Amino acid sequence: MFDGPFDVFALIIAIAAFLVAIKASSQAAELRRRLSSLEETFDAQRRVQPPPLTPTWEQAPATAAAEPPPLAPEAEPAPPPATEAVSPPLLETSTEAAAPPPLPASAPGLEERLGTRWVVWIGGLALALGGFFMVRYSIEAGLVGPGVRVFLGGLFALALLGAGEWTRRKESISTIQALPIANIPAILTAAGTAVAFATIYAAYALYGFLVPATAFVLLGLVALGTLAAALLHGPALAGLGVVGAFVTPVLVSSGKPDYWALYIYLAIVTAASFGLARIRLWRWLAVTTIVFAVLWTFMGLEPELQVAPHTFHVIAGFTLAALLVVCGFMFGPTIADGEIEPVSSGSLGAYLFAAMIIVLSSAHADLALIAFTLLVGATLLVAWRGPAATGALGAAAATVFIVFAEWAVRANPDMLVLPGGPLPGVGPAAIDSSVTLHLVMAAVFAAGFGIAGFLAQGRSNSAVIPVVWSAAAVATPIAILVALYARIAHLDRSIPFAILAVLLAAAFGAATESLTRRDTRPGIMISTALFATGTLGALALALTFALEKGWLTIALALMSLGTAWISMQRPIPFLRWLAAIFAGIVTARIVYDPRIVGDAVGTTPIFNWLLWGYGLPAASFWGASIFLRRGADDPPLRMVETAAILFTALLAFMEIRHFATGGDMISPPSLLEFALQVCVTLAMAIGLERLRLRSHSIVHNVGAIALSAIAALISVFGLLILENPLLFSSVNVGGLVFNLLLLGYALPAMLMLLLSYAAAGHRPIAYANTIAGGALVFALTYVTLEIRRFYHGPVLLYGGTTGAEQYTYSIGWLAFGVVLLGVGILVNSERARLASAAVIALTILKAFVIDVWTLTGVYRALSFMCLGVVLVAIGWLYQRILFRRQVAPPPVPQTGS
Repeated sequence: MFDGPFDVFALIIAIAAFLVAIKASSQAAELRRRLSSLEETFDAQRRVQPPPLTPTWEQAPATAAAEPPPLAPEAEPAPPPATEAVSPPLLETSTEAAAPPPLPASAPGLEERLGTRWVVWIGGLALALGGFFMVRYSIEAGLVGPGVRVFLGGLFALALLGAGEWTRRKESISTIQALPIANIPAILTAAGTAVAFATIYAAYALYGFLVPATAFVLLGLVALGTLAAALLHGPALAGLGVVGAFVTPVLVSSGKPDYWALYIYLAIVTAASFGLARIRLWRWLAVTTIVFAVLWTFMGLEPELQVAPHTFHVIAGFTLAALLVVCGFMFGPTIADGEIEPVSSGSLGAYLFAAMIIVLSSAHADLALIAFTLLVGATLLVAWRGPAATGALGAAAATVFIVFAEWAVRANPDMLVLPGGPLPGVGPAAIDSSVTLHLVMAAVFAAGFGIAGFLAQGRSNSAVIPVVWSAAAVATPIAILVALYARIAHLDRSIPFAILAVLLAAAFGAATESLTRRDTRPGIMISTALFATGTLGALALALTFALEKGWLTIALALMSLGTAWISMQRPIPFLRWLAAIFAGIVTARIVYDPRIVGDAVGTTPIFNWLLWGYGLPAASFWGASIFLRRGADDPPLRMVETAAILFTALLAFMEIRHFATGGDMISPPSLLEFALQVCVTLAMAIGLERLRLRSHSIVHNVGAIALSAIAALISVFGLLILENPLLFSSVNVGGLVFNLLLLGYALPAMLMLLLSYAAAGHRPIAYANTIAGGALVFALTYVTLEIRRFYHGPVLLYGGTTGAEQYTYSIGWLAFGVVLLGVGILVNSERARLASAAVIALTILKAFVIDVWTLTGVYRALSFMCLGVVLVAIGWLYQRILFRRQVAPPPVPQTGS
């Protein structure tokens, strides 16, 4: 496992990047120290503060131990005696102003950095890697025997350690100030400790010179020596020592790895690193150790996984992190009450993740499951006693759900593919694990998270900690119940699981009732709302388990409605977002399967699964939006309103498609489907135009425009082009009057006209006039197609155009223009009169462009005669009625007196 070709340059780059990070941290610490000294000088008498009571990970600067520590913030520098011949004191005893402090030294140039710092780092790396690769070369070339190799490695390590100590003592008695970043003693000592680690491990694992007890004692001594040396030499040694210790098993390896030896060695290294990080409060060292330890878990994930040593590795690391890293628990740093510390929570979460990986890789082996259960229980205990690790509850809940979800998928590999079915060879084998053990684990996890989350309420002065506990208490049992339902019931109806969901809802309801009676404590309101939401969620699951699969969509939508109602009773912003999240989940659910229940939609028009699968969620979201609007017009409300409009539109579209295709949802569209879609979309747009005037909602405003645009697209490309019975479609339009033309062209024209009037006065004039123009186009199209239907029968596409038909088009258009003019005169509508003018102008154009060439005989004469009579009559109407000039009466003759 460890003998593959090793890329030296990649290793050097990785270690160099790590050292650059240490360098940046040290520079920042030095700048903070100088800034603190300047502030003390200018404001020494007003800067007296009590010392920090809680030395958390954030309060520990990563400065080298060889540097003189800066003045404590609370200690004022005392002035020296007046008789001493020393430099002027920092704070004068007289009333004179304090002398200005010296300016900080300028930053070193590129040449100084290259010559005094970077070459030292590279030199230390070269020493360590030289020792490692000399050992590898001696093994590959067979130059010396195993005993000599080990002996030479030990001598090289001792030489480096001796050189590091000698240079440290020389610098400590020297008058030359040591460079804080390129610390030569620290680098030499770090290289020596890394070579010592490699030598002892090789003597034990490669050659068997040492029995396990002796090897582990020596490794422990080296680890303790590294810790002690880092206390003297600072973070440079700690960083290089940790990297070297964790990389050693890769550089010096055996063909038959012994995982027990490896993980016991790593446990010793982890203990030493955590101990040093705890003593010096080095956050970066603790995080680096955790990252390396978790990465080593992946090294042994092979088909024949050795579960026992891997579980030992994660349990040992978890235990050490709980003892030394978690703030406020056992030997970890102290912290103020009510704070969640990232390193404390992240350390436990990292080892939980490693334990979960072992469970998944071992196909849910019993030992891996037991170890995972113990770590989850330990997480609850540590978070209970040390609130700083409360953030690990989220990681625990997530890993528990992943374990059970993966177990469910193993028994149902078809869940990984689309409803069309899995491809050959795709998806894991349905490996069956111990159902009894999983059920026991599920009961333990559900009870542990639920009871602990309820009892944790009121224990903290912080609001976020009880909220995290309650969230884990609600989410974990529900997630486990869903995973078990998928694994055992295979997503089919199951009354036993429905009963379990009802019992879970009763437990959440009892917790909600108990919390409402308690005194007000931080976070109690949000926790109460979470338990109430859990009650609704469990009841929704009960409906899902007891009924059909499609009810899951309905149940989640009802959860959104219930959560919105609860937000009215308890105005907590989180609940509003929760209602929006449920709406988003339901939307994602229909993206996966728009038919809700797959092929079981049914063939009955209207009253089928689409009505329940889309109609009930739409009604739920409309109700939720009404409840949420009573609070505020915020993003959660807009998300729910968007879902309400979306599901209403999808309900209409899906039902229309189901009706038009006879239940075959994949058939091509037709004139009937396009006509119904345009009519329904226009009707919804009219409704939203009216609704937005009362609600002033931006969602209703945008929704009305979006629906109008969708209706326009379907009208143009669907009705006027693709399914136009006069152009491409050979559809049978039906009867003479009551036919598809009435539904596809006359009714949309009327709805467009109503929509234009609904938008008039509230939107730009061009918007309403454009819609009115569409109504005119569709009305004229209906007149034309209806005339065609009269001459050609129900199929309009075939047959030539006779002179009588051409003449009828002209008369029909002219009559339509006259009707529009009459309506415009009666209701005093300028828009109708302009529409009439457009139709008559089009008729005139037809007469002089088409009729004059296509009509013959009496039809041509009648066409122009009728056109002339109508035009004269229109002129008379305009002169006598619309624009009648008022003639002044003649003057009255005056009579003489």
